[in-house]
Formats: sequence, C-alpha cells, structure tokens
Amino acid sequence: MSDDRDLVLIVEDEPDLADLYATWLRTEYRVRVAYGGREALEAMDESVDAVLLDRRMPDVHGDDVLARIREQGYDCVVIMTTAVDPELNILAMDFDDYLCKPIDGETLRAALDQQLDARPSRDERLEEFFTVVSKLEVLEAERSPSELAASDEYEDLKERARELAEELDDSYADFAEIVATFRDINRGSS
Repeated sequence: MSDDRDLVLIVEDEPDLADLYATWLRTEYRVRVAYGGREALEAMDESVDAVLLDRRMPDVHGDDVLARIREQGYDCVVIMTTAVDPELNILAMDFDDYLCKPIDGETLRAALDQQLDARPSRDERLEEFFTVVSKLEVLEAERSPSELAASDEYEDLKERARELAEELDDSYADFAEIVATFRDINRGSS
C-alpha cells in the first residue's frame, strides 16, 4: 500500500525542535528530518513536496540551503522557520512563506496546508501573492514603520501585492476568504 501523503523535509539544527515538528506533522504528512544544512542538501530529492527550513544553522546557513535548492531546480514549497529577525534582504529570497519562532503545531500545519493546497491549482499569481503577502506581513510585524518606509523594495512589493489582489479578486469568487485564511496564520514572533 503506497502512502500518497505529501513529504515534508524538516531542516532544523536543534534536534529536540526538529523531532517535535516531526511529531506534530506525522499524522498528516510523511516526514524526513535533517539536523543541519549539509544533511538537508543530501536528503533533498524530487520526492520532497515541502521544506521547513531553519535559517540560522552552524554548518550551512539556511539562506544558502534555500539558494541551492532553487539552483538545483526543485520546485517544492519552502517555508523558512526561524528565530532570526527578518531584515529587508528577505524581499529577494525565493521562499514561499516565513514563520518566526516560536511556532506552535497549529501554525506549522496551517502554513503547510495552505501552501501545499495552493500547488495543485498551479495558479502562479496566487502562489506569488502568498509569497509577497508573507514577506510583507513578517516585515511589518518585525520591523519599524520608519525602516519600511525607507525601502523602495518594500514599497514595490506592497504595490505588487495590490496588483495581484485586484487580478485574483476578479478570478476567484472566494478570494476574500482565501486571504482571510492566509492572514489567520501568525507569521511574526510578536
């Protein structure tokens, strides 16, 4: 009997936390655990549907793991799970969602469910919208308004979110509900 549940690669250098995430997710997903960046790169293959990726790891930084995953052509969902306060440099990073620690099981499952549920539709605009809004929300939760106001990239991203929202509202009768569900996930640490 085959297990057709999505496979989630958990990348976390704190073994107790990695194992806790695995415990939370095992009932809904197949899980594979890597206790560092190097081990994550070795564990990565085409069967991985989503990666929960710690950003600060001593062997290979999560930013570098993310870049290598994308360079190798893997089109899986990547959710950064990190205690690192997000800087404006996340605007250029190619992840799908960003969760600030501490993260509870409900938030972790909700973020994964939402990202993986969006994949089958392959509406690239909706995927981009989720990514853009995730970046905006985590920055707004963690950075001061004056820091954000000084960033042209941040303002450009806000404009892109508005453009995508208008397009998607015309395409999806339940777009407001989709957005409300997405925004229910607490991405910031505060």
